Amino acid sequence: LEVTILNMFNTLTPEIAITPTKGKTFNPNTPYFNKLKENKDVYSFTEVLQENALLKYNNKQAVGMVKGVGPDFLKNKKLDSTIKEGRFVLSNRSGYSSVIGSTLQTYLAVNTVDPFTELEIFSPKKDIKVNSLNPTEDFVTKSIRVSGVFEVQQEFDNGIIVPLDFARELLGEEENVSSIEINLKPGVDVEKFKNEIAEHTGAAYDIRNQAEQNRSVYHILNTEKWAVYIILTFILIIAIFNIIGSLTMLVIDKVKDIAILSSLGASKKLIKRIFLFEGMMITMSGCVLGLIIGVIFYLIQHNFGLIKMGEGSDTLLSSYPIGLKWKDFILVFVTVGIFSFLASALSSNLSVKKIDQINQTI
Repeated sequence: LEVTILNMFNTLTPEIAITPTKGKTFNPNTPYFNKLKENKDVYSFTEVLQENALLKYNNKQAVGMVKGVGPDFLKNKKLDSTIKEGRFVLSNRSGYSSVIGSTLQTYLAVNTVDPFTELEIFSPKKDIKVNSLNPTEDFVTKSIRVSGVFEVQQEFDNGIIVPLDFARELLGEEENVSSIEINLKPGVDVEKFKNEIAEHTGAAYDIRNQAEQNRSVYHILNTEKWAVYIILTFILIIAIFNIIGSLTMLVIDKVKDIAILSSLGASKKLIKRIFLFEGMMITMSGCVLGLIIGVIFYLIQHNFGLIKMGEGSDTLLSSYPIGLKWKDFILVFVTVGIFSFLASALSSNLSVKKIDQINQTI
């Protein structure tokens, strides 16, 4: 589920995003940015201009994020996987076109196959005083066709993607942009490239990778993961008491055997080690069996989608997503091993006490 959610967010999230630390926009036409655009390691260099605006379709209105993107934005090969209806096209022979998020499309009831009805977008004019007599003169109004509907996550689905030139006309920005989105070629170290940009741009710009752009999402996923781990650890602690009880009963049942071993010269350390290994074998065999069952369940769910998503869920997912991480297997194995050792050690101490009781009786 974690991988699926991150893949959804990262579909429209660039590997590196450059934004100004002060203000909303900046001029991208600097010697360094022009040089960066031609860098051999850069796969796509997209200038972005975005702002909230009022959208109107027929008699319905809504406020949404208008995101104007440069031509390199379409180099993203994952875009087609987000399309719910229509096509991901931003220009054609008839002029500009746009792709709208599913949330806005549902609210405005936008029909992508209607060639006659266009989406109207209203944005306040820059640096003018409000005209209370005729408020419509205070807005720039542009119309654009909707060629498709994309669906990623609610954060993105309440917006519309348009060509950069259209956004410039709408927002009255001739040169400035809101951000620069960079995707790198395969094999290029993103973190190293990001640090190089930060060194050249200084404190005037905020340079972020995908994790930093979606910091809240990563934080929630990590918190959820550790919360589940802690809950399962508490369950394991409760189960350990049953193991201690079982091993204690085993020691009581083997009192005569302990006496025989002691009379044959077995030391307390050896007898203690025997019961320690016995306890470890019981718990760790259960752990290994549980991990094997987990792998089998993963293979069944991954290949056949046994557990389906509920009705009305994200249409991009028909069955509940599942993944296999060896780090999690190691973490579980180590955790069980630690608690298993503690439980077995407590029970093995009882065997030593039984030796003392037997010796006193004799």
